[in-house]
Amino acid sequence: MVKPVVIVVGADKGGVGKTTVSRTLLDYFSANNVQTRAFDTESPRGTLKRFHPEITEIVDMTTTADQMKIFDTLNSGVSVTVIDVRAGLLSRALASLRDIGFLDDARSGQTTFAVFHILGSSIASLDEIAETSSFMSGAKYFLVKNFINDTQFFQWDQSTYNSYFHRIKHATELTIPKLNEMAYEQVEVASVPFLNFVANKGQHDDATNYSFVLRGYVRHWLANVWNEYDRIQLTDLVGAKSVTRSGEK
Repeated sequence: MVKPVVIVVGADKGGVGKTTVSRTLLDYFSANNVQTRAFDTESPRGTLKRFHPEITEIVDMTTTADQMKIFDTLNSGVSVTVIDVRAGLLSRALASLRDIGFLDDARSGQTTFAVFHILGSSIASLDEIAETSSFMSGAKYFLVKNFINDTQFFQWDQSTYNSYFHRIKHATELTIPKLNEMAYEQVEVASVPFLNFVANKGQHDDATNYSFVLRGYVRHWLANVWNEYDRIQLTDLVGAKSVTRSGEK
C-alpha cells in the first residue's frame, strides 16, 4: 500500500495568498499525474473549491465529524491530500492533528506530512514560525515567501529573521514570484485552474478565448513556481516521478 501524503497549507495571518499556493500545488500534481484530493476549510463557502470543484470538499476542520472525513479516509487510494487551512487556523489545526495522533503517525513514518507555511511581511509571521515549530517533528516544513500580493519581504532585521528560522531544523524556504496583476485577475474571473487558463479551457474543459498575452504571463509564472517545487523535489516527497509537463515551455 502506498504511504499516504498529507500537505497542509496555511498561515495564522490572512491575506498572504495561501489558497493561491494550494492551487499551484494541485496543478503541479495534476501535471505530474499524481492523484490528489483537496479539502477547503473555509467553511461554509470555499475559495479553493471554486477553482478545483471536482477534487475539493469543503470541511470545518474544527469539528470531529469533518476531521474524520479527512483522516479516516487517508488510505482511500488517492496518493496526496492537500488541506487548505482557513486564515488564522494553522496553529489550531496543527494542535488538532497532535490531539488525534496524526503527528505521531508522521513521526513513526506511517504517513508523509508536509506543511507549507505562507509567511507575511510583518513580525507576526516570525512569531507564527516560533509557535508552529513545536508541531514540526516528523514533518517537512516549508516557509513560503509569497509575492503574489506584491508583498515586500521583509519588514524586520535579517538577524532577527535568522534567529527564528534556525530554531527549526531542516526547514526549507520557497519563493512564489509575483504574477502580472491583469493575468491574475483574469484567472480569478474565469474561476479555473491555472493549468486550464494556460490551455485556454473554460470551467467545463470547453475551449474558450482567453488572451494570448495573459496566458503567456501565467504560463511563464507557473513554470517558475514549478521550478521551485522541482528544486525541493516535491515529486520525490510524494513518491512520484517527475514528468515532462505540458504547461511548461
